[in-house]
Amino acid sequence: MNIRFLKAFNGDCIWVSFIENDTPRNIIIDGGIGNTYKSSSNVKGDFLKVIEKIRQDEQLIDLLILTHFDDDHIGGILRWLNKDKKASNLIKKVWFNSGHEIAKKFERDENEDLNIKIVDGEDDFNTSPKQGIKFEKYLRDNNLWEGEIIEQGLKYELFGIGFKILSPDHEKLDKLLKLYKKQKDYFTSGGEYDFKTPLKDFINEESKCDFQFNEDTSVANGSSIAFIMEYDNRSFLFLADAHPSVIINGLDIFNYNKNSPLHVELMKVSHHGSMYNTNKELLQIVKTSNYLISSNATKHGLPNKRTIARIIDNNPNANIYFNYDLKDVIFLAQDWKDYPSFRSKMQNEF
Repeated sequence: MNIRFLKAFNGDCIWVSFIENDTPRNIIIDGGIGNTYKSSSNVKGDFLKVIEKIRQDEQLIDLLILTHFDDDHIGGILRWLNKDKKASNLIKKVWFNSGHEIAKKFERDENEDLNIKIVDGEDDFNTSPKQGIKFEKYLRDNNLWEGEIIEQGLKYELFGIGFKILSPDHEKLDKLLKLYKKQKDYFTSGGEYDFKTPLKDFINEESKCDFQFNEDTSVANGSSIAFIMEYDNRSFLFLADAHPSVIINGLDIFNYNKNSPLHVELMKVSHHGSMYNTNKELLQIVKTSNYLISSNATKHGLPNKRTIARIIDNNPNANIYFNYDLKDVIFLAQDWKDYPSFRSKMQNEF
């Protein structure tokens, strides 16, 4: 199995490729922002290059997973479908929690902000006009999607791979339906970078008895599809932008806890390393040496160095990987002196 964390700017785009009984298989998890596919000036992004390679090799995208509605995860997918009229021929199956199906589940009115549209030639769904085909109609018309809600506690077996769904739960889907608002600040930055603070300062601060963890409150992030992927007796953890309390509850459903931890080859850290999406309790349940953060450090103050400090405090021998060259941006000379056992580098292929 080969796992590639594509350069998705401030978003996520992951390509998993493997062989099942001599048949090549491909799974795509999210598509990053629109430029991960192609920029408005026609610069090819990593996602488009992967699509071209899959086509060239006469393969298919066996499973396309859209974890949630935020632009930095779905933007590249929407731009691809808007621009490429043959895109549907490349896809076999889609996981996607649509607003229409969530409304049916809870027997409530739909949230119009969850109605994504495919509009020929448009670059981004958040600025597209009203005309166009609804995304879920596009999926149904092309027999790509069965309308199933992917939620906590479910298990799947596909292509010789096992999936255990950790997020979203019932409550987060309900909140998405009630409260989701389409992003208005897609092209703006927010949050301050904390790279100038030594790791030691964060670790000392959080060791005090009065320290309190504040969890992410984003409705869209809370609806993220997060899962354990099992292949060839190995496990991999993909957390999208999910909330840690939901992940922990999901792990407990599958009998993983502090006394019976989950061992994984790598953990895709939630929400680009946000300090609101990874807490100490989660890190104590998940045992791994390899932590991957998908971010180019240009938006929203992410990744937070505080999150990395929590990882290192929990696992002094941790390998911290980035899909962009951020090691010298984030870490101070003092950090290496204080914690000489951890490693960090840019690596996007495993």
